[in-house]
Parts: sequence; C-alpha cells; structure tokens
Amino acid sequence: MDSEWMDEGNCVEQPPGLFFPSDGVGVEVAKKVCVDCPVREVCLEYALVNRVDHGVWGGTSERERRRILKRRSVTSPVSVG
Repeated sequence: MDSEWMDEGNCVEQPPGLFFPSDGVGVEVAKKVCVDCPVREVCLEYALVNRVDHGVWGGTSERERRRILKRRSVTSPVSVG
C-alpha cells in the first residue's frame, strides 16, 4: 500500500505528537482532526492492515482498532485447503 495519501490528510499540518496522546482527552482532540479528513478511510485501513497499535489513525483509537480487527477475524471465513 503506497503512502502518498498521507500528504492529503488533515494531519499533515499538525504536530505528530498530537496523534500519539497519553490520555483519553488527547485521543478525543486527535480524533477531531480526523472527523472530516478526506483520507480517513484509507488511513484507518492502513493502520489495520499494518497492525499499527499506537496512536490515532483514521479517527480511531488503539482500542477501537483492536475491536475492528477482532470483528473482522470473527466474520472472515476460514480457508481450509
């Protein structure tokens, strides 16, 4: 997956530390930047595919991404072959 989309995100003008908060308030602040981001979905998918387990990506927290991955693993068919 290429990363050219990163240049189009709302986050490009923000300090990177904003997206790696140490508390819940910081997470909410970072998520507000993502609300109307034109690459939000691509960013989230990047974090999920690459198993990024730190920071806010695609408007989701680490915990939210773990839940998404868990749901995907439950709903994905098992390939037997």
